[in-house]
Amino acid sequence: MRGHAWQRDVSKAAASSTLAALRILPRFRAGGPEPRAARAGTPDPGKHREARPWRRRPRPGAERGAMAAAAGLVAAVAAALGALLMAPGLSQPDGQGAPGPRGGAAAAAERRRSGRMDQALLLVRNELPAPGLNLAARSGSCHQCLYQLLAFVPPSNESLSKPGTASVMVDTQHPLTLLLNSSVGDRELCKVQYHFGEFGNYSLVVKTLSTSTQTVSCDLVINEGPINSYLPILFAFLVYMGILALLIAGRLLMKIDPVRNWVYKKLNPRATDRMINSELGSPSTAESMNCDPAPQSWSAGSRQRLRSLDTFRGLSLVIMVFVNYGGGKYWFFKHESWNGLTVADLVFPWFVFIMGTSIALALGSMLRWGSSKWKVLRKIIWRSFVLILLGIIVVNPNYCLGPLSWDNLRIPGVLQRLGFTYLVVAALELLFTRADSGTWEGRFPALQDILPYWPQWIFILVLETIWLCLTFLLPVPDCPRGYLGPGGIGDFGKYPNCTGGAAGYIDRLLLGEKHMYQHPSSGVIYQSTMPYDPEGILGTINSIVMAFLGLQAGKITLFYKDQPKQIMSRFIIWGIVLGVISAILTKCSKEEGFIPINKNLWSISYVTTMSCFAFILLSLIYYLVDVKKWWSGAPLLYPGMNSILVYIGHQVFANYFPFKWKMQDSQSHAEHLTQNLIATTLWVIISYILYRRRIFWKI
Repeated sequence: MRGHAWQRDVSKAAASSTLAALRILPRFRAGGPEPRAARAGTPDPGKHREARPWRRRPRPGAERGAMAAAAGLVAAVAAALGALLMAPGLSQPDGQGAPGPRGGAAAAAERRRSGRMDQALLLVRNELPAPGLNLAARSGSCHQCLYQLLAFVPPSNESLSKPGTASVMVDTQHPLTLLLNSSVGDRELCKVQYHFGEFGNYSLVVKTLSTSTQTVSCDLVINEGPINSYLPILFAFLVYMGILALLIAGRLLMKIDPVRNWVYKKLNPRATDRMINSELGSPSTAESMNCDPAPQSWSAGSRQRLRSLDTFRGLSLVIMVFVNYGGGKYWFFKHESWNGLTVADLVFPWFVFIMGTSIALALGSMLRWGSSKWKVLRKIIWRSFVLILLGIIVVNPNYCLGPLSWDNLRIPGVLQRLGFTYLVVAALELLFTRADSGTWEGRFPALQDILPYWPQWIFILVLETIWLCLTFLLPVPDCPRGYLGPGGIGDFGKYPNCTGGAAGYIDRLLLGEKHMYQHPSSGVIYQSTMPYDPEGILGTINSIVMAFLGLQAGKITLFYKDQPKQIMSRFIIWGIVLGVISAILTKCSKEEGFIPINKNLWSISYVTTMSCFAFILLSLIYYLVDVKKWWSGAPLLYPGMNSILVYIGHQVFANYFPFKWKMQDSQSHAEHLTQNLIATTLWVIISYILYRRRIFWKI
């Protein structure tokens, strides 16, 4: 009966989401009103000349209906996610072992109460005589790490009738290598490699196979099978795909005249009367859904705006909000401990990349409008200052340590890096940009987006040379020259206080340890204890390089406007070239390359890899949104046009309802995933409402 109850809840949620879809669909069309081109290269180009931030206007009935529909959509998503993710089937053990006497959902819930997320219980049975055993472990994601002692396992009694036992909790996020040594002489007895499952119950039986040869056997037994902690992701995906299917079906229905007229009549009877009595016949969607005379001018301006840029920015921002809220507590939605990539490592460099693209488009637009370079430079400096100030005062993780004071003020940060990167790249572009970006009359017209700007490329190459020299040649006390490791127990514990090498040393020297990030991602796996800031000084050089590559994408768009094949082909060529550079630098390896991919260091291989992905992904979105117009960019378009507001808002209100609430089971991935997805969806809907109200926060 309980199963039928939650299925009925799902049906009700689906019905509610259908009604919300029919109401909200007119706003999701491809040709909706949107602002003109962005102002001078602001990291959030969702601003226009006509709009005034925070200006209110009378709310027509249709707009109230849209906001009610948005609220209904939130309720539908919450109900569907809650019903599906908390369904009994998600707690069933997988096929790796029998569930035990209680079995099913009750047994899984009991194990969650007695254990911790991403852990399993391991019982070690020692049937060997004295001396005892030392059990140590090493994570598969910890490169060249020391084994960490987990427990001492006492020996069996003299008659060998009662084995010695010890129980430990082991990590389930990555494969583990278990090492059993004799407590006397440290002789290695056996080594076991295994990937444990969450909330599983295992036994490791150590016994002698042959007394003559003293051969030791280590057998791993599954007492209770683990739960499948990844099923909530599948069910969440199905929920969102179902909502998307409803929206698409509703949009197709809206193309049928009787259905469209009925929906318009329900949402806005006055607009329907005008449609019926109009001598011009059926009005456009924009005319019928807005009582303002302004949408026609909006549409005229929007034709010059690349929706793909806002969509790309919105994609980066939505993923950023989701992973910052916790990402369901899955390891691949957190930052990589050191070398390598996870989903969380993709979004910030993409945001920097698209900021560079926006700089190229916005500066050229302002100069064509007649603004002087000195006036534009003053705006660039002011916006950089505001971004840095917001990052230090408003969005500062050291608030968790108490009220901010100079003693514990973190100086680097995401907005600080964005502000400084924007300042350098925008000023560099302003110095060499031209109001008229016509065809370059030179010897190599195919390189017209590169050769006229050769001083910029020299400047960037000099910056990168400085990064390479400081990283590999700067002497760091008690550390090898050119060290790129995490310190802690990495590199077999030889350099525990060398986290980040020269990058960490420069930050500690210039900023001081108390003004840096205190809990770097390397502390979890590599157990490093030194403060290290992933947005530190040295890495800012490569973020400038990342933004400059985005600037190149903007120049391609300007020089080859109205030539989508040229734009896409150049995007793909740049992606391939940068991908080849990444393959050479990393030797196609996570750990063994010349310069590994590392988000904490913002290594040059990280920049080239992320730029490669950005060029390819931007070409795909550009093709779908701006060339073929198969996709309007919704709903990612809306947060992309209000990115600064969404980013700061999601940080400030992170611990407030409805973005966070007390959970019934804090050790459940399903509950964390539900909460984080609902919070992220709320910010998308908020950005949509702001878009409809023409509210865009500009700096």
